[in-house]
Amino acid sequence: MIALFNPAYKDFENRLLDCIDHFDSKGEDFVMGQRNQIKLFKLDALTVNIKSFKIPHLFNQIAYRYFRKSKAKRSFEFANNLIALNVGTPVPIGFIEFSSNFGLQKSFYISEQLQCDLTFRELIEIPSYPDHDKILREFTRFCFDLHQKGIEFLDHSPGNTLIKKNALGNYDFFLVDLNRMEFHESMDFNKRMKNLCRLTPLKDMIVVMSNEYAKCSKESETLIFETLWKFTSDFQEQFYRKKVLKKRLKFWKQ
Repeated sequence: MIALFNPAYKDFENRLLDCIDHFDSKGEDFVMGQRNQIKLFKLDALTVNIKSFKIPHLFNQIAYRYFRKSKAKRSFEFANNLIALNVGTPVPIGFIEFSSNFGLQKSFYISEQLQCDLTFRELIEIPSYPDHDKILREFTRFCFDLHQKGIEFLDHSPGNTLIKKNALGNYDFFLVDLNRMEFHESMDFNKRMKNLCRLTPLKDMIVVMSNEYAKCSKESETLIFETLWKFTSDFQEQFYRKKVLKKRLKFWKQ
């Protein structure tokens, strides 16, 4: 077993290890997916969010054991990188890996649970959401700041940004699902636009985001919209093509 914890949580280490030992039988179900599962555990006044990663397939068991960092370790390291760059993410507590001589088995990423008001998904699904335009513009400025800092969040999708209203009436943004990120010295225009193309299929939202990104970047609003809308359309077409293919494969297997 390999375990690394944020020194600020040293007093909780034994209790956190106990949470891992009893992950399947204790804790509050939060996200129970086919690949990964997330449970919440109460430790006095602290609520911790523990993400359990599915045991990798045979090739990746070897790769993650000997050649690549596990998803849990990357999540912990990337969270610390974000905090160092003054970018919001739930406070990282630690990660734990279990391996056999052959390869990586189970791994866990632990962070503080963050209570948010909404995710970016609500802006897509509820056009009348209060402060919709304000939140979308502030979110776009947040994305511009990520790009200026060279942060390419590869899982930049609707459910992976938590949004919380602050005491000043503005909004703070927190990235989750962090194991796929890249950090660059700089990001060119196309890389920036591609990074935004998975967020929303709605043209009206792309119009607003293009307008706000242009204000931040001083780039042509028309160029931003045309490029971002093209990348968005291409992504949506590919997404639905894969979805149809999966349905057909499932039908053929019956």
